[in-house]
Amino acid sequence: MTYDLSSYTTPAEVMTEAGTLEFPLGVPTVESADAAYGVADRINAYQAYVNGYPAVSLWAAHKGFLAAGIEDGDVFLTSSLMDSRSLFLTANADTVYFWTFLDLSDGPMVMRAPERTLSIVDDMWWRWITDFGVPGPDRGHGGLYLFAGPDYDGPLPSGGYHVFRSRTNRISVIGRAFLENDDPAPAVARIKEQLSFARYAPGGIGFPVGTFLQGHTPLGQVEELATPRFVEGSGLAISTIIPVDTTFYEMLNEAIQAEPASALDPEIAAPIAGAGIRHGLDFAPDDRMRGILEEAAATANAVTRSVAFRPREAEGFSFYPGTGLHWTSPLFAGGYSFQTPPPLITANGLEPFPDRGAKLNLARASFFYLATGITPAMCMNLTGMGSQYIGATMDANGDGLDGGRHYTVTLPDGIPGAAFWSITLYDNQTRSMLVTDQRYPRAGSQSYPTPAAVPDPDGSITLHFSPSQPDGVVDGNWVQTAPGDGWFAILRFYSPTKAYFDKSWQPTDITPV
Repeated sequence: MTYDLSSYTTPAEVMTEAGTLEFPLGVPTVESADAAYGVADRINAYQAYVNGYPAVSLWAAHKGFLAAGIEDGDVFLTSSLMDSRSLFLTANADTVYFWTFLDLSDGPMVMRAPERTLSIVDDMWWRWITDFGVPGPDRGHGGLYLFAGPDYDGPLPSGGYHVFRSRTNRISVIGRAFLENDDPAPAVARIKEQLSFARYAPGGIGFPVGTFLQGHTPLGQVEELATPRFVEGSGLAISTIIPVDTTFYEMLNEAIQAEPASALDPEIAAPIAGAGIRHGLDFAPDDRMRGILEEAAATANAVTRSVAFRPREAEGFSFYPGTGLHWTSPLFAGGYSFQTPPPLITANGLEPFPDRGAKLNLARASFFYLATGITPAMCMNLTGMGSQYIGATMDANGDGLDGGRHYTVTLPDGIPGAAFWSITLYDNQTRSMLVTDQRYPRAGSQSYPTPAAVPDPDGSITLHFSPSQPDGVVDGNWVQTAPGDGWFAILRFYSPTKAYFDKSWQPTDITPV
């Protein structure tokens, strides 16, 4: 019997991206083997960039804090809101921010959360741990939270705290608070008065004395929560953005070394290790590998930027599919896990989507290329709670947005933000607020920090984006752009209404005049 082995045998010569590889008698030549290993190294370096992006993003923010003198446990607080002097990925100019990093390596930390915030706790790989505030277990009433690191094996309370574990020793705590009567001062005062921290003391709150008498736990003291040092963030020149050259891999190595090996999923760690970054070992690429890393960083950055700024239809980012509109959201395709879309909320309860069983790695990379923080609350199909966003990186013609041109966008009456809405412009390169003579490159329904937008007679609102203020356009309806700089926009809806989710309300595209 003869077999057709053409599909199973390796030819003596194979044409590849690395050139012609030779396999005499089925064995690669030395030169061909070297070329094949080069392909494997390039694939690993590319995957290390894409898969490591969340860690480098958060590590860059941590380094930016330290460079600005903000230590772990200090709280960055924007008393007069975020502005374009700081480089933060797509931060808003509508809410009071507070942000701190907590180090759990010396034991769990206790936090008293302030009331009435929208807040997220993530680990150092931008993996969601919990919300606190309105979408969290305290539902906006404040409360005690306890965060334990991966190596803590001591007793934990049975009550009194909302208890969460982190896979990393350091965690990120980001909060937002709303203005009251267009004034940030009440929220700032509340955060300063209520936000506090302490090192956890086993045997205190949450431990009945009976457990001590039974010999199960020590009898500890109740923690004395302390007010942190607040650092004014409004107007602070601070950079938290991510490098696009081989410096990326150096920062990825720092992020890997700063946490236990168990913090990383083995499948994600594999290509990172293949690129020469291994926990507990020095990162010392030779000249050949440095060349590969340089090429991979350029390629991976180009791919990620392409997905973020010009996603294919197949990515599922279009927020109004089939309409031709260019507004997008990278989260609803795979949810906050980048694997399963968020469930629908119906009269019969939750209707979950089936688990795809695979991560949307390009969606994850493109999201963290543009944004900071992750939580299910960012893409839940739930009206009246939290905030929702759509972005525009292209104009009505599918072209990039040019800072030297004049554009308009029309928001029909009934904008689906029950609390308020806003639109903010960002620089394409830094993905941070666009730098112009306007300190706050935004427009919206709030009259702080810029005048509120004024509706047209039919209730719709027309906004203008251009280098100079068009004749007859009031301050609140114009956002300045910068000639020579590309930009994109994010439209935010706070306490989104049904019209947002069923898409019965739709803005126009950003249209050149």
